Amino acid sequence: MGHPTIYPTGVTVYDPERSWNGFTIFQAQEVGAVLMDMNGREVNVWKGVHGMPNKIFPGGYLLTSRGRRSGKYSVQDGLDVIQVDWDGNIVWKFDRNEFIDDPGIPGRWMARYHHDFQREGSTTGYYAPGMEPKTDSGNTLVLAHRNARNPKISDKQLLDDVILEVDWDGDIVWEWNCNEHFDEMGFREGPKNTLARNPNYRPTQPEGMGDWMHINSMSVLGPNRWYDAGDERFHPDNIIVDG
Repeated sequence: MGHPTIYPTGVTVYDPERSWNGFTIFQAQEVGAVLMDMNGREVNVWKGVHGMPNKIFPGGYLLTSRGRRSGKYSVQDGLDVIQVDWDGNIVWKFDRNEFIDDPGIPGRWMARYHHDFQREGSTTGYYAPGMEPKTDSGNTLVLAHRNARNPKISDKQLLDDVILEVDWDGDIVWEWNCNEHFDEMGFREGPKNTLARNPNYRPTQPEGMGDWMHINSMSVLGPNRWYDAGDERFHPDNIIVDG
């Protein structure tokens, strides 16, 4: 079966009667973060950022990042988490998770964030009706990486997921390290054996590491019907994650 040589670009289908009108923010790889209306017109472009993801806040603010660490030494490590205004000026920054000194690259502090972050005031991490993240104060949850050793999991170096709570000054005020809770996760002997032999090994330099959990999202639960029905596991302040 042949492949087409011409691909449609831009908005190809838009039925206003059947769509929820709004805006879409997406990462254009070589450009930055693009805010687009329903007809595909650019509303704003934040050049040079590389959010994974980009999250829009009230007032035209964007929570994003300025790039990634070399894939030669890491797996999806974001350099920092920044909040920028409509014109791209930085109004908040976090990068002090770990000082990284990769061979041949000037050493610097990095957030090593990946996949998710969430500002206080919203259980979605971005603007949604009735859930507005703070834009000039508040703490931020950041899903990040650290390397770890835990013989209960494997004799190989692990790429561990951590959740960091960062205040407005960029200081870490609380953290949760995934590997430290291995015994609570209830793995059966079969999966434990598999993890021990190959914890999702990634051949990064100089040693390689096991991306053993690869958490993709993280969110404070917020008000919910399960907690209202008496299930304490769903306390609004608890955090839910998935991989």
